[in-house]
Amino acid sequence: MEHSPSHSRSSSINSHSPSVQSNAASTRYMLAGMNNNSGGGLDPPRQPYASPYRSASPKTDTPLMDAKGGLPSSLSVNYIPSKFSSLAGMKRRKGGPGFDIPVPKRGGGREAFRANEARMPGDGDEDYDGVNFGKGRKGPMRWNRFKWVLFIANLVFSTYSLTGLIAALLIHFNIWEHADIIRVGNKTELIISTLAAVLGVITSLIGWAGILLNNRAFLAVYSFMLWICFAMLVTPGYITYKKRTFNIEGKVNAQWSRDLGLDGRVRIQNQLHCCGYFNPFIEATVSQICYARSILVGCKGPYIEFQRVVCERWYIAVFSLVPLHLAIMVSALLCSNHVTYRFGKGMMPKAYRLNMNSMAVIMDNYAQQLAEQYGNDVASEVMNRSRSNLHLDQMPSVPYSNNPSAYPPGK
Repeated sequence: MEHSPSHSRSSSINSHSPSVQSNAASTRYMLAGMNNNSGGGLDPPRQPYASPYRSASPKTDTPLMDAKGGLPSSLSVNYIPSKFSSLAGMKRRKGGPGFDIPVPKRGGGREAFRANEARMPGDGDEDYDGVNFGKGRKGPMRWNRFKWVLFIANLVFSTYSLTGLIAALLIHFNIWEHADIIRVGNKTELIISTLAAVLGVITSLIGWAGILLNNRAFLAVYSFMLWICFAMLVTPGYITYKKRTFNIEGKVNAQWSRDLGLDGRVRIQNQLHCCGYFNPFIEATVSQICYARSILVGCKGPYIEFQRVVCERWYIAVFSLVPLHLAIMVSALLCSNHVTYRFGKGMMPKAYRLNMNSMAVIMDNYAQQLAEQYGNDVASEVMNRSRSNLHLDQMPSVPYSNNPSAYPPGK
C-alpha cells in the first residue's frame, strides 16, 4: 500500500525526538514551500536514521566548539528552557545609528520576568544586585508582601533598639534619679545592654539599606547580625534574673565588701542617704554625711531593695522583647531573599546565556537531524532560509535597555 510523501513526512516528524517536534511548527512552512517548488515532493525518510532519543548535545566537530576543552560556547545548546528561548516572541528594537536591521530585544535585569519581556541579556549586561545605574524605565513603585514584612519588622526592631540606646545613655550620663547606683552596682549589665543597643541600631541601619535598595547581600548580613543581637539582648536579662532570684543578699554582701571599693561605697551612700553597711561603724566610707556619730541607717536594707527592683525591671524588659526579636529573626530569614519577585540578579547565568554562536550550534544540530531524515539538499535549503530570516550572519550584539523609546509603537 502506497503512502503519499506528505503522509510519510508527517509520520516521521511525529515519531521523532521531542526537540524535532518543538521545531516542526517553525519549519513546516519552509518544507511545504520546497515541496511546491520541487514538484516531485520530498523523498521519504531513509530508515534507519537517528534514534528517537538522540541527545541534543552538539557534535564535537562543529566549528563553533570551544577550542580549549571541546565545549560549546554556551550551555544553552544542551538545555534551553522555553522561557529563555522564545526568539519568535521577542520584541523588536528600532534600528539605531549604524544599522537598520531589526534586532531581537535582549532581556535581563529586574524586567526579565515581566509579561511578554525578552529573557536573554546582552553579553555585557551586568545588573548590580538591587542597584540599577543609568537612565531607564521605572515601573510603578509597588512593594511586595515580603518587603512590607521586612519593613514593619525592621521598624519595630529599630524602635526598641534606639529606645534601649537612649535609656542606656541617660543612665551613663547620670540623668535619672539613682542612675549612679546602677553605674556602680550594675556595671556589667549596663555595659552589655549598651553594646546590645548599639549593635541593634547598626543592624537596623544595614536592614534599611537592604530593604530600600533591594540588596540581598545587605539583607543576608542583616539576618546574620540579628542572631548576634539576640545573644547580646538576653545576656543582661539572664544576669539580672540570676542575681535577683538566687541569693541576692549574699551577692550584695560580697559586692559591698569586695568589689565596690571606697569610691563605690561613697556614691551609694550619697544616693541612698545611708552610712555604712549595717551602721556607721561597719564597712563605712567617711564622707560629709557619713561619719562616726551619724544618725543615718545602714545601706544594706535600702541597697538590697533597690537591687531587687532594678534587676526585676531589667530582666522583665529584656525577656519581653525576646518573642518580638525571634519573630523579626524569622521574618528576616524567610523574606530577605524575596524582597523582589526575581531570582538572584534577574539574569540568566552566563554559562546558559543564548548568544549567536550558541544559536548557530543549535541550528547546526537541527540541520544534521534534517539531513538524516530528508537529505542534505533539503537541510541546506532550510538552514539557509533560517539564517537569512534570523540575520545570524550580520546581527550585532545590542545591550539590554529599559528605555521605552526603544520599542516600536504598538508592540
